[in-house]
Amino acid sequence: MTPDELQSLIDDATFDFTLGETDSALAKLRQATAAAPDSFAAWHAAAEINFSLRRLDEALLAAEKAHALNNQDLFINTTLSRIWMERGDKARAEKYGAQAKILGWKDQLQNPKKQADGIN
Repeated sequence: MTPDELQSLIDDATFDFTLGETDSALAKLRQATAAAPDSFAAWHAAAEINFSLRRLDEALLAAEKAHALNNQDLFINTTLSRIWMERGDKARAEKYGAQAKILGWKDQLQNPKKQADGIN
């Protein structure tokens, strides 16, 4: 699967989810993660969709795989914080929440013009 095909599959899965076609969305993400197990975007999408469906075990598994691929991503740290909070582990939630804040501050320092222009 080419990178463009992979991204198209992830985009299609996200679109399916927005239309309420959750089984189709999850099937496409399983296909994406099987074809490209090193795809951060596929694992993160799987984490977010499973979290939205309250499938916390599946969300955590996918989020941990995404985090292993890129632990410096602000959004995956936020996702993990949200998952752990829902699972009732405040300490772990705070750990990932703090990491997300640090990454956000780091981005602000590295991209001051983007922040001044109000671009996120």
